[in-house]
Amino acid sequence: MDGPTDLTGTLLIAMPAMSDPRFYRSLVYLYAHSEGGAFGIIVNKVSTAVSFSDVLDTLGIETSKRRFPVHFGGPVEMARGFVLHDEPDETEDQEFTGPFALSSSVETLQQIASGRGPSRALFALGYAGWAPGQLEAEIGRNDWLTCPADADLVFDQPIQDRWTGALAALGIDTLLLSSEAGHA
Repeated sequence: MDGPTDLTGTLLIAMPAMSDPRFYRSLVYLYAHSEGGAFGIIVNKVSTAVSFSDVLDTLGIETSKRRFPVHFGGPVEMARGFVLHDEPDETEDQEFTGPFALSSSVETLQQIASGRGPSRALFALGYAGWAPGQLEAEIGRNDWLTCPADADLVFDQPIQDRWTGALAALGIDTLLLSSEAGHA
């Protein structure tokens, strides 16, 4: 990558040659990106280890009528929960960067469990993080493509179709992708 580019609020699409199996065919919402590093949430991988009801029970929150899959948000701090959403909720701990807000408060989970709070939301355990310059180097190696974040893709598209949906948004047919990277 030439020069500093702020990718906050975009989606990272893992290329087929991604060497880290935790990110194979991942779609990551990049919540923050600066010279200090990057922070994002994987939006297309579901955790099979824990259910939303389990999380609510652990936190002492009454079981929700809403059913949410628990996403594998990334390999860093996998016991830490995040709610990614596209509209303000009643808590004060949220901040919008790009089109979405991110909250880690128990109050946001209580609102969602009670039927209040954001209607379009995603709950994830863990996050993806990059040290200064690391993400730029990975993009330079063609590990990732970027595309604008789209709420319909992130919240409404079936989870298993989000990666291909992001590629399609760029006009890329997955059948034409190669696992070999190169530079022109």
